[in-house]
Amino acid sequence: MSDIVNKPGHYTVGGHEAIAVIKAKLTPEEFRGYCKGNVLKYVMRANYKDHHDTDILKAEYYIRECIDDEESPIPEKPFKIYL
Repeated sequence: MSDIVNKPGHYTVGGHEAIAVIKAKLTPEEFRGYCKGNVLKYVMRANYKDHHDTDILKAEYYIRECIDDEESPIPEKPFKIYL
């Protein structure tokens, strides 16, 4: 069974994960914008779907993708999102 938040099986085609292809094709600034847009999407719709926790975890996934590991270490504990 695939990890529906961090590695959904339907996002891997031809042996390539979609997020890796997107990151490779965009500039770092464009990729950060892409991630920020996805964070907003998942947080905004979380209260209106039956998958609230999954959407919040997906938002966290994109927050982590947006952070440059070398410049900003990622905390081990989950993020708290305040609306």
